Order: sequence, then structure tokens, then C-alpha cells
Amino acid sequence: MFSFLRTRRPGGTFVPHRWPTVDYVRQLSFFSAESVPPAVADLTGILAAPGQVVLAGSRSEQAARLSVVVDRLWRAEGLAEMIAEAGLQPEIARTDENTPLVRTTADPRLLVIARDWTLGAVKTVPPHWLPGPRELRAWTLAAGTPETDRYLLGLDPHAPDSHAALASAMMRVGIAPTLIGTRGSHPALRISGRRRLSRLVENVGEPPGNVEAFEQWPRI
Repeated sequence: MFSFLRTRRPGGTFVPHRWPTVDYVRQLSFFSAESVPPAVADLTGILAAPGQVVLAGSRSEQAARLSVVVDRLWRAEGLAEMIAEAGLQPEIARTDENTPLVRTTADPRLLVIARDWTLGAVKTVPPHWLPGPRELRAWTLAAGTPETDRYLLGLDPHAPDSHAALASAMMRVGIAPTLIGTRGSHPALRISGRRRLSRLVENVGEPPGNVEAFEQWPRI
């Protein structure tokens, strides 16, 4: 079991904690993750990050499971909340290195994602995939970090062929990034410039109600 960082009303609705800072006191953007209904497809943002999707179950009852290892518990809890909002069952565990791991239970609704995002045993990016607000939020929760006045969205070092495709997908939604670190263990898309950062901030919505999350969240 796990605890969410947001409170829950009696009817089951999550109530986001508002962090009292000028950067985040603004009118809710029409394109914000908070204004878009949750869907299973939101979780493809985990695959843009270093997440994985694998098939599970028997041939007659096939399903798929999404998972990602993250560096902080608040990331796992934020993603677990998104998984639950999409109608799937989340699990939070620890790797052998005691690093947080968040995953879905095996679910047949994830089969389409598994087929679209894999080519054989290799993770790939569907040709027409576009990161919407909630996909960007999942990506940010999984692997987003600030870099002075810029912001980095982490990529999967084990899927180098996906990097350029993800950069192109970001360009198509008006957040043109710079691809960095492709020869190292921490590749990422770097987002810089006030206009691009503003678009990212408007899309991903507010951070989870956690001080560490706030410090790692994109801002202008």
C-alpha cells in the first residue's frame, strides 16, 4: 500500500495541494494537465522517460504492465496517482538497490501501448505520437529536472533510437528541445527559452504537494 501526497474527498476525488508561490498562482491553462480528463494513454509519458512496458499473463489472457524506476519517492507517488486516475491499479516497490519503482498491475488495456511502443524487444516511439498535457506531466514526474534557467526531460539510455523521435514529437507540440547527453548515461531533452518553458509549465500543471517536488518542477 502507499499514501498519496494529495488528499481525497469522501467521494474519491483528489484535491491538489496548492503551493503558495507567485510562480504558480495563475489562471488554470486551457491546455493544462489538470484540465484534461485522465486516460490510459497518458501513461505513455512514462515510456518517453526511462519506463518499460512488458507483456504479462498467458496467451489466452494476455495483458501488459508499465513500470519505471525513479530517483525519489515523490515521483513514484505522483505517477501512482496518475495510474489510479487512469483507472488502473498502481504498485510502489523498491528495487534491489532500494530505489523507488512504480508500476501498474498487468492489465489488458495496456496491450495497445505495448504493441505501439515496442518493435521486437526494443522500445520505439509510434510515428504519430504527440505528448499532450498529461503525457508531459507523466514524463516530468518520471524524469524531469531543472538546470539553472532551463529544464531537462530525461530519456531512456537503453533506447537510443527513441531519442530523436521524441525530440521531433516535442517540436510538433511547440516545445522545441535540444537533445543532449546521447553518448552518456543521462540523455535528455533540454528545454530553454521563456516561450518554450512557459508552454511546458502551462501543460504539466502544478507540482505534487511536496517541497522536493516543487524544487524539481518546471518554472519560468
